[in-house]
Amino acid sequence: MPILGILASAITGNLSTTAYQSIATTTLSSSQATITFNSIPATYTHLQIRAIARGTFSGNLVAFNMRLNGETGAFYSAHHLGGDGANPYAYASSSATSIDLNDIASATNTASVFSVLIMDILDYTDTNKYTTTRGLLGRDFNGSGQLELNSGLYQKTTAISSITFALGANDFAQYTQFALYGIKGA
Repeated sequence: MPILGILASAITGNLSTTAYQSIATTTLSSSQATITFNSIPATYTHLQIRAIARGTFSGNLVAFNMRLNGETGAFYSAHHLGGDGANPYAYASSSATSIDLNDIASATNTASVFSVLIMDILDYTDTNKYTTTRGLLGRDFNGSGQLELNSGLYQKTTAISSITFALGANDFAQYTQFALYGIKGA
């Protein structure tokens, strides 16, 4: 996925390719409700998620979210800034039970169209502050689509050891792929 690598480098400040180390990759061979990375090593400065995702649901886009350490309490906030080329938007959430990552492509969108996510989880082992995320999410539907910058906040001072992605009551489609990378410090 060279395109994801190029975009990822731009988001994280043009780090060299040796600054990234692959931790785990999941590619779905059939639909699945959640994708979880467990037992994340505490040996990096930051984490990065690179994903291509699609839902099995019919209709419009559906909410895509992330939880850290399996926490289901109201400890999350998120901010979004995006647009579709004609209509800009911005919104925020607070005291939520997950970090809202906005929407991904559905089964009724053009065949084989997947949404793309690149997200950094900053200072994930620092227990002296809350964990923050920043990301880029996009969808192209053959001439229309959206691009969005988002940020999230996990309002606990616990080191991150697991990350779970979900689509509410819907499933991720076959061939959805999530890759987790560790980012070394400078």
